Amino acid sequence: MGMTELKLEGVHHISCITADATANVEFYAGVMGMRLVKKTVNQDDPSVYHLFFGDEKGSPGFDLTFFEYPGARKGRAGAGMVHRILWRVGSGEALDYWEKRLADNSIGTERTPDGLLFADPEGLHHELLVYGGTDERLVPGHIEVPPEFALQGFHGARAYSASPQVTAQVLEEVMGFTPSEPGEWILEGDQRSGVYYLDPPPEERGIPSAGTVHHIAWASTLEQHDDWQRRVTEAGLHATPVIDRFYFRAIYYREPGGVLFELATMGPGFASDEDPEHLGESLSLPPAFEDQRERIEEILRPVPDPRQWRPQQAS
Repeated sequence: MGMTELKLEGVHHISCITADATANVEFYAGVMGMRLVKKTVNQDDPSVYHLFFGDEKGSPGFDLTFFEYPGARKGRAGAGMVHRILWRVGSGEALDYWEKRLADNSIGTERTPDGLLFADPEGLHHELLVYGGTDERLVPGHIEVPPEFALQGFHGARAYSASPQVTAQVLEEVMGFTPSEPGEWILEGDQRSGVYYLDPPPEERGIPSAGTVHHIAWASTLEQHDDWQRRVTEAGLHATPVIDRFYFRAIYYREPGGVLFELATMGPGFASDEDPEHLGESLSLPPAFEDQRERIEEILRPVPDPRQWRPQQAS
């Protein structure tokens, strides 16, 4: 297949680490207005939560996920790690809204010419940016956050690369990114776009722990996924075989600068085993783990009920 035919569709999800699932749900579902769309376990270690926050439908393109490692020490982003997650909002008024809402929740912010910087209570860095493009707005419903100010999905991410020239080669020649400004690459899919920035890494080594990004996943169609696995492998990037994660299929590989990349399919999605009205309300287990449910539920501590933040139903 020629380069032109394979296309990635922006960011699929970004997976991070939290030391405290309860505080994590309170911040992302409570304060940030995201919908907890899936409460499941880490399929590589079913004794810990894997929480997924998204828009109303749990769409690829707005899917922030967290592995809980209870009591994990505070991490720090360094070379070979994503250090900032970029989100879209609809207007400068939305930035004003978030600046105030975050301040009201004791979160410090910093205004940039076109955005708002802040870190969550564990030190995970985010930036909200005004987006004027044509991608579909992926908006969660929330009891307090008005839809016009809500987050609208990922814009992209900033990473520290240990070898930016080689990373750039992979982005451009293997994955179909187009270089833009220095240190900036753009991904234009048929359905969604995304941006990726490489920044010079700090002197200090990264600590992959609470408040850091574990990996970033780019979206692929189901039809092209096997071709992507072949392409990445042929480029010498040591990709995993295709792994069935039940809600999507996944391939993992490290790009030469050290960041863990995943290519994830845009289906079947999170509504495949739950009523869309009730996503995230109970513990979802992929079929392979269902027989361990009782043991798993004993180990996991309950998290706040996300229904408290759902929009009021029109009566």
